[in-house]
Amino acid sequence: MSTFESKIYICPIPIRMKAQSHYYIIPALLAAILLTSCGILGKKNKSGGALPNDGQVHGVSPGSRYVLPKPPGMVYIPQGTFHMGPSDEDIAYAFSARNRSVSISGFWMDATEITNNEYRQFVYWVRDSVVAKKIGYVKADKEGNEYVDQAKMKTFKWGDPKSIELLGQSDILLAPDDRIFGKKEIDPSKIVYQVERFNLKEAAKRENANKPRSTFIERFPVKAYPDTLVWIRDFSYSYNEPMTQRYFSHPAYGNYPVVGVTWKQADAFCNWRTHYLNAFLESKHRAQESDFRLPTEAQWEYAARGGRAESMFPWGNYYLRNKKGCLLANFKPGRGNYPEDGGFYTVRADAYWPNDFGLYCMAGNVAEWTSSIYYEGSYNFLLLA
Repeated sequence: MSTFESKIYICPIPIRMKAQSHYYIIPALLAAILLTSCGILGKKNKSGGALPNDGQVHGVSPGSRYVLPKPPGMVYIPQGTFHMGPSDEDIAYAFSARNRSVSISGFWMDATEITNNEYRQFVYWVRDSVVAKKIGYVKADKEGNEYVDQAKMKTFKWGDPKSIELLGQSDILLAPDDRIFGKKEIDPSKIVYQVERFNLKEAAKRENANKPRSTFIERFPVKAYPDTLVWIRDFSYSYNEPMTQRYFSHPAYGNYPVVGVTWKQADAFCNWRTHYLNAFLESKHRAQESDFRLPTEAQWEYAARGGRAESMFPWGNYYLRNKKGCLLANFKPGRGNYPEDGGFYTVRADAYWPNDFGLYCMAGNVAEWTSSIYYEGSYNFLLLA
């Protein structure tokens, strides 16, 4: 993948993403765009362009008529105001997270945490891109910029001996000393995604007004493959070796939340998802969309509450079980009876009932990344310049 997080840390670290507040455009703005894209009183020429020049203003559409699509796997979180912070009494009177009113604009958000299957699509895309460049399966445009030859890559067979031999001519395979029983496999550390984006915040600063555009373009590499060793590293006295070896790679865990993803990897996933969608829309001559990104802390908490005012949990107050006695989230119940809630480790990303916004597992299961940095005193002090 990018608003998350008052999660109980069962496993580190998954991501859930939201799109910008104007992603696929809010209704009021959509109405304005539809009006101008159709010309005056809905008229337009057959080619879809502007009307002939008659000295009057009719408006020019930037593209074809816009239709508001629903992003797959996402739900719309309506705009609103909520009380952010603790919903119960601050017994210690620490005032480290004071309750305050926050207004949120509407946005799209993934209904579940990003799953292994979804993150694997990102990893495989990066893998294919890296391999294509290594073995020369690329094309060049008129400006000399190289891109993957998709037709050739479709003919590439990963398990074929000739394909392995072709990969052996590059440095993408594990070194001989790193192989088990001589098996030739791709080195995960070589699966690197190149983040590219424009830093709008820096460009908007007055002191940067006259600087060239290239000053604000960010480019840096991020390793795509998740760190599966966290299952052992973070749980030293547990037998988690099978989870390290199989959790991300085995199809049985395909719809479980991805773990072992750093904040930079989560941010890179969002960058790739934006590029992946807009590249497709551009190929179809359709309007591009806003960036996918991680939600802010306020957006995540607002979404997690599901429209409930100052409730303790996404499903309401006080009780951790439903009327049948079943636990309502995956966490450490009682004195540590982990399997009692139905999951000894993680559970499916769509397990349990969703909250009133249609979001799953907004409490428990796994920790989630947000774009905000938590600072204990951020709401207690005011710096006057």
